[in-house]
Order: sequence, then C-alpha cells, then structure tokens
Amino acid sequence: QVPLKPGRSLMDWIRLTKSGKDLAGLKGKLIEVTEDELAKHNKKEDCWICIRGFVYNVTPYMEYHPGGEDELMKAAGTDGTDLFDQVHRWVNYESMLKECLVGRMAVKPIAAPKEISSTLSEEKKQLNGMLPEKKVLGASAKDLTPSYDWFQTDSLITIVIYTKQKDMNAELVIVDCQDKRLRGEIIVDDHSYLVEVDLDHAVQEDLAVNIAEKVGKVEIILKKKDNIHWKMLGQPLEHHNTFIKCKDRGLFYRKCKLVSKMEVTHDTKLFCLMLPKSTHLRVPTGQHVYLKQIIAGTEVVKPYTPVLPFLPLDFKEPSHYDGAHIYLMIKIYSCGLFTQALDHLQIGNYISVSNPEGNFKKSQVQTSEDLFLLAAGTGFTPMVKLLNFALTEVSCLRIVKLIFFNKTDDDILWRNQLEQLVLKDERFEVQFILSQPSKDWVGKQGKISSSLLSEFVKRSRTDSKVLICICGPTPFAEQGVQYLKDLGYSQEEIHTFTA
Repeated sequence: QVPLKPGRSLMDWIRLTKSGKDLAGLKGKLIEVTEDELAKHNKKEDCWICIRGFVYNVTPYMEYHPGGEDELMKAAGTDGTDLFDQVHRWVNYESMLKECLVGRMAVKPIAAPKEISSTLSEEKKQLNGMLPEKKVLGASAKDLTPSYDWFQTDSLITIVIYTKQKDMNAELVIVDCQDKRLRGEIIVDDHSYLVEVDLDHAVQEDLAVNIAEKVGKVEIILKKKDNIHWKMLGQPLEHHNTFIKCKDRGLFYRKCKLVSKMEVTHDTKLFCLMLPKSTHLRVPTGQHVYLKQIIAGTEVVKPYTPVLPFLPLDFKEPSHYDGAHIYLMIKIYSCGLFTQALDHLQIGNYISVSNPEGNFKKSQVQTSEDLFLLAAGTGFTPMVKLLNFALTEVSCLRIVKLIFFNKTDDDILWRNQLEQLVLKDERFEVQFILSQPSKDWVGKQGKISSSLLSEFVKRSRTDSKVLICICGPTPFAEQGVQYLKDLGYSQEEIHTFTA
C-alpha cells in the first residue's frame, strides 16, 4: 500500500462515485471496445483497463488506488484480468468501479484452426510416449476427477464424494447449507471440485462431515426436516459437479456472528466470529479469508489471516478452538473506513466471511530444519498458526525464530505470551526490534536492514534446510526479500505472505 493524499480515502472515492460526475467520460453511453481502441488509452491522464471482458476508465480512480498509480499503470490499455487476479482478486471492482464503466470488449473473430498435421504429429508423439509426463496426465485427468453419489434413510441424507485422493483432511473440505442450497467444495491441489444443489426438501441446521482420510472419501450428512422419501437430491445449480482451477472459482461467503471482541494492544483487537451451524470450514495454516461489508452502499472487502485465541503454551490445540469459531487480530485505524466499521459492530452482529485462500503449504515447514519468521506489526498474524504448527507438530526443526518489528513497545502483539513461549520450548527464540523506542527500551532498535538480518537470520549448520517467512506492509516485505537474497538465501527458501 502507498500513502494516499488527503481527501483521497476510500470514503472520498465512494462519495465521488455518487456525485453524478461523468467518471467514464462518455456521458452515460456504453460502447463496444476493440483491442486497438483499448490500447490507445494507456496513459495516466487517459487510462482504460479491461477486467473479465468489461472495460473501465480508471483515470479518475488513479489517486484513490491504495496500491498506487504505478500498480494500475501496469495494466493500462490492456486486459488486466490476470494482474488483477494476482493482486486484487477479492476486490469487488463491479461495485467500486461501476461509474467508470466504458463498455464491453468487442468479441474477437475465432481464428482459423491450426495446421491439422501439427496436431497429428503431437498425437503420434503422445502414443510413442515421447511427451513429457505432465501432458500425458492431461489425457487421463478424467479418471482423477472426483465424483459423488447420495443415499437416504428415513431421517438422513448422505452425500458421498469420492475425491480419488489418498490424503484428504478436514481443511480441504468446505460445506455450506443455506436455505436448502447445499454447497460442498473439495480442494485437490490447485483444483476445486463442487457439488452445488438446491435440495429437494428442507433439512435441519446442523450438518456433519466425515472424512475417510486414507481412501479420500468425504461424507456430508444432513438431517431431514420431515421424515419423507426424497425422489431426488435436488436441482443442480450452475457450477454443480465441476472440477476447475481454484483461481477460476468465485469466492463464496457466509454470514458469521460476532461473539466477542478483546483488546490486544491500544489499537488492536481480537475478534471472535462464530460460523453458522450449517457450515464446515477449517482455515489452513498460512491462509487468509476475506471480510465483506457494505459501506455507504458499496461492497468493500479486505483480507485477514485467522489466528488462534492464544499461543500454544500448553502444546495442545485449545479445546474451545473447535472449528466453529474464527479468530482475527485486527488493527483499528483511526481513519480506516473498513476497520472503523468493524470496530463499530456490536456483539451479535453478522459479517460476511469468505472461503480461505493462499498458497502456503505445510510441507514447506515439514522439510525444514531452521524456521525464521520476519513480521512487522499485524504481519504477525500468519505467524501465530505457523508457530503452533511448527512447535507442536514438526519435530525435525532445530530453530524457530521470530524477528518482530514494531514502532513502540506498546505495539508489540502478545509480547507476554511470546516471552512465555521462549521458556516453554528451547527451540523457540524471539527478537523484538523497535523503530521508535522509549528511553528505557534496552532491546534492539531500527528498521529492517541487511545488517539486522545478517545478525539474526543464521543457519544452524552450513547445509541446514531453511525456510524464511515474511509478512508486513508491502515495502517491508519487498525490502526484506531483497536483503535476504543479497545475503545468499534463494527464492525457494523465502515465502512472502501477501495478506
């Protein structure tokens, strides 16, 4: 994020979109845009971008964009869908940019088929076993596609999903049942399999999910409202029985109830949200969710990484962390539109929470001997579950070290718990570094730098396998990665959390 000029906040943008001003610059007319036409609008003072087939004039939005003008200019005059998906997939651009809509992209004529001979030679190679393994897999991928079946008793409906995966677990299964609409999603590597139906009859609120991990069978068990015989499971919805890349699957939200708010520091609170009874969702370590609020009639979305209610001081999962609750540690900004709205929520109010997202894999930790966590401020949040996992489940780790950057000692999140954790596990070390310390601070001070990192990030042995995770404001993360590379760490040894 970059600092915005005064009068360029999200609220100011929302006001401008409602002012009646012609932001698209076409006096309310929508046009069909050719690729040539789009390419002409590629300057800061005249910038059009295409997202999923719709073209927006983002010129008036330039100064309001939290990522800065340069980020938007990367897609100026082109199709920015891929770039948008990498950085802002969760932003509701239809709502944020609706007043900037220029029109749709003109449909391209379909190109003539390629030379048939080249396709044939490709097939021949495949038959002769000359194609790389990946391509051959493509042909048999159909056999690996999950499938489902269902059966009933007098009182229950059971949907069985055969995932064809050896190591299924609760984090890879997300089930929601809202107003007779059942949605069961299974994550298989970077793909998503979906069962989505409008059920034939009403069911009770609480559902159960059973997973046979070794054979990869998932059962969703629903209780019938009335003990009647169902003729069918229900009407399939649009994306029912599809197996596609996760990034092509839209985010799904459910409403969660705020059950508690606790102060962590002077400006940071721990929010506890309760999932509906009819939802099964476990957020994997290192992944984030999106919260969605309607503010002044505009949908606003922000990513947050769930934490545990406290650190693993007794080295077992806390009993009330039962999967029915999501804990979020959120810094409340005095002029932050979204966090102010969050802070004003009353206990018992609801907020929309998305499915988890993120590309962190636990196996990265399981194959490491030294784990270094670099966090700035609320960049500490992904480290909470990571610490829990590393210290309770990964025995091959020799060092687990948190290097925690903050402005003042009042800003240090869970300082007391972290210091207690050092006493509990001899593998764990924590180093607090302050950029604006008080007079009586005796610890380290400064900002992230090559010299600080060379002092604190050291392999336990010359050949030890290292994983360094980094999270904080974008400049912090980018500088950190550069310093680490300068110190000789490879890209494979560094994981940056983006949310």
